[in-house]
Amino acid sequence: MSTLENFEKMLAAGKDNLLLRYSLGNEYFKLGDFASARVHLEAALAFDPRHSAAWKLLGKTLVESGDLVEALGTYRRGIAAAEEKGDLQAVKEMQVFARRIEKQLAG
Repeated sequence: MSTLENFEKMLAAGKDNLLLRYSLGNEYFKLGDFASARVHLEAALAFDPRHSAAWKLLGKTLVESGDLVEALGTYRRGIAAAEEKGDLQAVKEMQVFARRIEKQLAG
């Protein structure tokens, strides 16, 4: 059984939590199923709106989906959440990603 199947089985059994949703989002991202990744990452953020890794991966998912405007907004919200939490490394990373998108949108 694959990792993804194991995670889906856990979710179906009612073990819904931040880590499971983030892990599902990550697995779907790796498979290129960005719509499913987004659903699970947004669910992860519903458990903890300050989860920096979920914000970063959600932004990346939206970029890969071609939704640059929404990705930029996601990174901005993620930056605010990471600043609030004191996660300075995540702040720096998301600022870089956001600047890249701003340049793309301006270009």
